[in-house]
Amino acid sequence: MSESPLTSAPCKEAPSRHPPAHRGLPYRSWVEVSRSQIAANFQAIRDVVGPAVEVMPVVKADAYRHGAIEVSRTLEQQGARWLAVSNTEEGVALRDAGIQARILVMADFLPFTREAMLAYNLTPVIHSLEDLRELHRLAVARGERCRYHLKIDTGMGRLGVCSDAASLGEAILSAKHIELEGLMTHFASAANYQTTQTDDQIALFDKLAHGLNEAGIHPQLVHLSSTIPVAYGRRQAWRGMIRPGHAIYGYVSPARGHAPAKILQVKPALTWRATILSVKQVPAGSLIGYGGIFRAPRPMRVAVLAAGYADGIPHRLSNRGSVIVNGRFAPILGAVSMDLTSIDLTNSPETVAGDAVTLLGSEGDVSLDAQQIAKLAGTISYSVLCGIHARVKRVYV
Repeated sequence: MSESPLTSAPCKEAPSRHPPAHRGLPYRSWVEVSRSQIAANFQAIRDVVGPAVEVMPVVKADAYRHGAIEVSRTLEQQGARWLAVSNTEEGVALRDAGIQARILVMADFLPFTREAMLAYNLTPVIHSLEDLRELHRLAVARGERCRYHLKIDTGMGRLGVCSDAASLGEAILSAKHIELEGLMTHFASAANYQTTQTDDQIALFDKLAHGLNEAGIHPQLVHLSSTIPVAYGRRQAWRGMIRPGHAIYGYVSPARGHAPAKILQVKPALTWRATILSVKQVPAGSLIGYGGIFRAPRPMRVAVLAAGYADGIPHRLSNRGSVIVNGRFAPILGAVSMDLTSIDLTNSPETVAGDAVTLLGSEGDVSLDAQQIAKLAGTISYSVLCGIHARVKRVYV
């Protein structure tokens, strides 16, 4: 009986050397966030929209995993007067960290969060007439005049009031102990220029806003737009305030259809790296990882990274993604595991255990950004960024 390649030529540990070519930080996996790039992206947005438009950066989901506290501090130092979060807990964390900017809570008004929201001077977004009445009751009980923003559902079909202008105006005017500071909506298909949905939403919003104006209701702030309408110059959607999220972190999603030229240029602020745990030589025919979905077609030099899908590497990059090793792409081999990922080091003989590789970022002329990774993984760049787990260390540079 003949021996299989696996038994006839077992794997061998690759020899180590000292010093390594690309020694990283003393972490299994970490992200490096550039404060200066966050600041530059914020300034680029302000330059595009001009001084008449308030820029309210979105720092929800831990600032898209860039670290909400450090990002908010940087933005506040750059002159941001407003920040937007998703829920009360996120806003409280910023206040506890000393953030003084106004904080808009966009997707929370749950009964168990309302008292904390007001106690921490967070500004709620109201999505229903019932919540409007409840905020008014709380304001009366606290002896305060609370400010709020009202969200109109113009076609997203998610959060937002669906009432007509007359009913809405009557409810607003009846709530005399709270102040309508802002009126807002959210676009469902801003990047899709093959549909009229965004124009339809703007028209519906303006119709309702006009009805409120006729009733003597004039909110100080009106905001409809996040990153896409700013980046592609849809100026009729800017109004007095914008809510950029993705662009703050260096990304603008591609548009579909006959979109105008992009007028906003930003760069990614985050680099994600991982340390090599081990390097070994494997013979031809070796199976790599769970399920044996990769078989070595030749003798190979294989490294194991100290990061896996629990850290945020999409499992769908199994056998199809790459990382960057010393300025060269290195394919992912086999299935991405919970804590580990194998890569092909055959073309990087100088790399050894303890060296760092780049999961997302640039080395020389080679780069991998969240949009490229998302395309391979069948998801969106937001998911790639937000998927970087909290156990991955954050380092600010």
